[in-house]
Amino acid sequence: MNRRVFLMSSSAALFAAPTFAAEGPFEVTRTKAEWKSLLTDAEYRVMRLEKTERPRSSPLNKEWRAGTYHCRGCDLPVYGSNAKFDSGTGWPSFFQSLPNAVRTKPDNTLFTTRTEVHCRRCGSHFGHIFNDGPAPTGKRHCLNGVSLKFVAA
Repeated sequence: MNRRVFLMSSSAALFAAPTFAAEGPFEVTRTKAEWKSLLTDAEYRVMRLEKTERPRSSPLNKEWRAGTYHCRGCDLPVYGSNAKFDSGTGWPSFFQSLPNAVRTKPDNTLFTTRTEVHCRRCGSHFGHIFNDGPAPTGKRHCLNGVSLKFVAA
Protein backbone atom coordinates (compact mmCIF):
# COMPACT_ATOMS: atom_id res chain seq x y z
CA MET A 1 0.00 0.00 0.00
CA ASN A 2 1.48 3.35 -0.93
CA ARG A 3 1.36 6.41 1.27
CA ARG A 4 -1.37 8.15 -0.76
CA VAL A 5 -3.75 5.17 -0.50
CA PHE A 6 -3.01 4.84 3.21
CA LEU A 7 -3.66 8.54 3.91
CA MET A 8 -6.86 8.61 1.86
CA SER A 9 -8.28 5.49 3.49
CA SER A 10 -7.29 6.69 6.97
CA SER A 11 -8.97 10.05 6.37
CA ALA A 12 -12.11 8.38 5.08
CA ALA A 13 -12.30 6.15 8.15
CA LEU A 14 -11.77 9.10 10.47
CA PHE A 15 -14.64 11.14 8.99
CA ALA A 16 -17.04 8.29 8.23
CA ALA A 17 -20.48 8.57 9.78
CA PRO A 18 -20.57 6.53 12.98
CA THR A 19 -23.09 3.79 13.46
CA PHE A 20 -24.71 2.80 16.72
CA ALA A 21 -22.20 0.54 18.42
CA ALA A 22 -23.38 -0.30 21.94
CA GLU A 23 -23.29 -4.02 22.48
CA GLY A 24 -26.60 -5.79 23.05
CA PRO A 25 -28.75 -7.66 23.46
CA PHE A 26 -31.08 -5.13 25.01
CA GLU A 27 -34.46 -5.60 26.65
CA VAL A 28 -35.85 -2.67 24.66
CA THR A 29 -35.12 -2.75 20.93
CA ARG A 30 -36.49 -0.57 18.16
CA THR A 31 -35.82 -0.14 14.47
CA LYS A 32 -34.02 2.94 13.18
CA ALA A 33 -37.36 4.26 11.92
CA GLU A 34 -39.01 3.71 15.31
CA TRP A 35 -36.18 5.54 17.12
CA LYS A 36 -36.39 8.43 14.64
CA SER A 37 -40.15 8.72 15.19
CA LEU A 38 -39.74 8.79 18.99
CA LEU A 39 -36.79 11.17 19.29
CA THR A 40 -35.99 14.69 18.13
CA ASP A 41 -33.11 15.07 15.69
CA ALA A 42 -30.79 16.17 18.52
CA GLU A 43 -31.85 13.25 20.75
CA TYR A 44 -31.36 10.78 17.90
CA ARG A 45 -27.88 12.11 17.08
CA VAL A 46 -26.75 11.78 20.70
CA MET A 47 -28.58 8.64 21.80
CA ARG A 48 -28.27 6.51 18.66
CA LEU A 49 -25.27 7.99 16.78
CA GLU A 50 -23.18 8.68 19.91
CA LYS A 51 -22.73 12.40 19.22
CA THR A 52 -22.40 15.11 21.89
CA GLU A 53 -24.69 18.03 22.60
CA ARG A 54 -23.23 21.53 22.89
CA PRO A 55 -21.93 22.35 26.38
CA ARG A 56 -24.23 24.46 28.57
CA SER A 57 -27.19 23.71 26.27
CA SER A 58 -29.09 21.39 28.63
CA PRO A 59 -31.71 22.70 31.08
CA LEU A 60 -30.70 19.76 33.30
CA ASN A 61 -27.49 21.63 34.19
CA LYS A 62 -29.64 23.86 36.41
CA GLU A 63 -31.85 21.09 37.82
CA TRP A 64 -31.08 20.62 41.53
CA ARG A 65 -34.37 19.29 42.92
CA ALA A 66 -34.55 15.85 44.53
CA GLY A 67 -35.52 13.17 42.06
CA THR A 68 -34.31 10.67 39.50
CA TYR A 69 -32.92 10.99 36.00
CA HIS A 70 -34.39 8.47 33.56
CA CYS A 71 -33.23 7.26 30.17
CA ARG A 72 -35.18 9.18 27.52
CA GLY A 73 -35.16 6.08 25.31
CA CYS A 74 -36.83 3.59 27.65
CA ASP A 75 -37.64 5.43 30.92
CA LEU A 76 -35.23 3.33 33.03
CA PRO A 77 -34.14 5.20 36.19
CA VAL A 78 -30.37 5.63 35.70
CA TYR A 79 -29.04 8.40 38.00
CA GLY A 80 -30.18 9.77 41.35
CA SER A 81 -30.11 13.50 42.09
CA ASN A 82 -28.05 12.72 45.21
CA ALA A 83 -25.12 11.76 42.93
CA LYS A 84 -25.27 14.93 40.82
CA PHE A 85 -22.61 17.61 41.12
CA ASP A 86 -21.53 20.75 39.29
CA SER A 87 -18.43 19.76 37.34
CA GLY A 88 -18.11 23.12 35.62
CA THR A 89 -17.88 21.33 32.25
CA GLY A 90 -21.24 22.43 30.86
CA TRP A 91 -22.84 18.98 30.94
CA PRO A 92 -24.89 17.30 33.71
CA SER A 93 -22.44 15.30 35.82
CA PHE A 94 -22.83 12.51 38.37
CA PHE A 95 -20.33 10.57 40.47
CA GLN A 96 -22.21 7.26 40.08
CA SER A 97 -25.17 5.66 38.38
CA LEU A 98 -27.97 3.73 40.02
CA PRO A 99 -27.25 0.00 40.48
CA ASN A 100 -27.53 -2.08 37.28
CA ALA A 101 -28.58 0.97 35.23
CA VAL A 102 -25.71 1.48 32.77
CA ARG A 103 -23.17 -0.38 30.67
CA THR A 104 -19.83 0.92 29.50
CA LYS A 105 -17.57 0.29 26.54
CA PRO A 106 -14.28 1.69 25.26
CA ASP A 107 -14.53 4.67 22.91
CA ASN A 108 -11.42 4.99 20.75
CA THR A 109 -12.37 8.18 18.91
CA LEU A 110 -10.51 11.49 19.17
CA PHE A 111 -7.11 9.74 19.24
CA THR A 112 -7.58 8.49 22.80
CA THR A 113 -9.50 5.83 24.71
CA ARG A 114 -12.39 7.00 26.84
CA THR A 115 -15.13 5.09 28.65
CA GLU A 116 -18.51 5.49 27.01
CA VAL A 117 -21.68 5.02 29.07
CA HIS A 118 -25.01 3.68 27.76
CA CYS A 119 -28.39 2.64 29.12
CA ARG A 120 -28.22 -1.05 29.96
CA ARG A 121 -31.85 -1.61 28.90
CA CYS A 122 -32.02 0.10 25.46
CA GLY A 123 -28.40 0.93 24.66
CA SER A 124 -28.96 4.69 24.38
CA HIS A 125 -25.74 6.71 24.57
CA PHE A 126 -25.48 8.97 27.62
CA GLY A 127 -21.91 10.29 27.51
CA HIS A 128 -18.53 9.37 29.00
CA ILE A 129 -17.01 8.51 32.37
CA PHE A 130 -13.79 10.21 33.48
CA ASN A 131 -11.53 9.66 36.50
CA ASP A 132 -11.63 13.25 37.78
CA GLY A 133 -14.84 13.27 39.82
CA PRO A 134 -15.47 13.83 43.52
CA ALA A 135 -15.48 11.36 46.39
CA PRO A 136 -16.64 8.76 47.05
CA THR A 137 -16.08 7.29 43.56
CA GLY A 138 -13.61 9.70 41.95
CA LYS A 139 -15.66 9.31 38.74
CA ARG A 140 -17.36 11.94 36.59
CA HIS A 141 -20.21 10.64 34.49
CA CYS A 142 -20.34 13.52 31.99
CA LEU A 143 -23.73 13.14 30.32
CA ASN A 144 -25.76 14.62 27.50
CA GLY A 145 -28.92 16.15 28.93
CA VAL A 146 -30.94 15.22 25.82
CA SER A 147 -30.44 11.55 26.75
CA LEU A 148 -32.14 12.02 30.09
CA LYS A 149 -35.43 13.17 31.54
CA PHE A 150 -35.83 14.34 35.13
CA VAL A 151 -38.56 12.97 37.37
CA ALA A 152 -39.01 15.01 40.55
CA ALA A 153 -39.36 13.14 43.86
